[in-house]
Amino acid sequence: MIRPDTATKHAADVSSMFDEVSPRYDLINDVLTVGNDRLWRIATTKAVAPRKGMRILDLAAGTGTSSAALAAHGANVVAADFSEGMLAEGRKRHADNELIEFVHADATALPFEDNSFDAATISYGLRNVSDPRAALAEMFRVVKPGGRIVIAEFSTPPSAVVRGPYAFYGRHVLPRVAAALNRDAADAYRYLNDSIEAWPNQDALAGWLRDAGFERVAYRNLTLGIVALHRGFVPREARPAAAVEQPATKMPAAKKTAAKKAAAKKPATAQSAAAESAPADESVTAKPAATPAKKPAAAAKKPAAPAKKPAASAKKPAAAEKKPAAAEKKPAAAQKSTAAKSAAARGTSAKPAAKKPAAKKPASAKPQTAATGTSDDTGGTE
Repeated sequence: MIRPDTATKHAADVSSMFDEVSPRYDLINDVLTVGNDRLWRIATTKAVAPRKGMRILDLAAGTGTSSAALAAHGANVVAADFSEGMLAEGRKRHADNELIEFVHADATALPFEDNSFDAATISYGLRNVSDPRAALAEMFRVVKPGGRIVIAEFSTPPSAVVRGPYAFYGRHVLPRVAAALNRDAADAYRYLNDSIEAWPNQDALAGWLRDAGFERVAYRNLTLGIVALHRGFVPREARPAAAVEQPATKMPAAKKTAAKKAAAKKPATAQSAAAESAPADESVTAKPAATPAKKPAAAAKKPAAPAKKPAASAKKPAAAEKKPAAAEKKPAAAQKSTAAKSAAARGTSAKPAAKKPAAKKPASAKPQTAATGTSDDTGGTE
């Protein structure tokens, strides 16, 4: 087996390496990760969110272990890999699973049509591609608008306390354990460790996803950042202009309605001003303004009938006919003083004083003044 160069990562060399380790590849991973690879697979599957009827591309699928986890939810999975040895092992293990299709493919030139998958994922394989950015562009091309990609990849632990022991384990422990399980695996896992150390950190990979055109790019660390789970979405097609503007038009309408309801509780003069400024086409909000406006008018007619009684009784004293007219322009207290002065002018003493209650009757003309709208303290709008 030729050990691949981490700088060039020629596809033929990497493919040949994985061909050699394919029979015991999953066992080695279980041992080297102390079983954490199973937990990472569960997290990756949840991030992809597979469901029945979906068509999912599983790149670098290897023996199909990750593909089987996706197919368990009813999704149709295309397990793609550039290692024929891995694909052969996967076909043996999942021969009875009709939801998994194994396809030989290069991640930088996928043999699939545009917009042919609902989602795409790749686990621990992107760093082994000779041109990772080209692979991201291909995933963007084959995933439908609105679809997602999920990438699980070894990464850089944020804490220096973790980075030190992790680097020692990768350089010295990992190749020896792999060689104990498979004689041909020592060089392969030395290469895999070198590729991990040369791989960019989480923020750099997130930037690559944005550069490829993905939106809502995010990642989260698993197991203290030894592995990072990245995701991104292919942008949806542009929405119709009406659908975009609809929420913006509803909000001002709601504010105008609230303002008009508040204006309906104001005095009649404020209502008329609000009615003049209100748009003519909003009939729903115009009704509250019209309803209170009629009520003062109806109330104004009721005091108009009793207002004639003081006029009839005012025929007895000739000067009393002028008192209600004077009372319309003066307060009640001023009316009393006016009545007293007129009584003094006539020379009357007790009898005109006894007729002070009659002077109070024109005070009931306050509803009459409310009908004319000349007084502001009546509260006639409620």
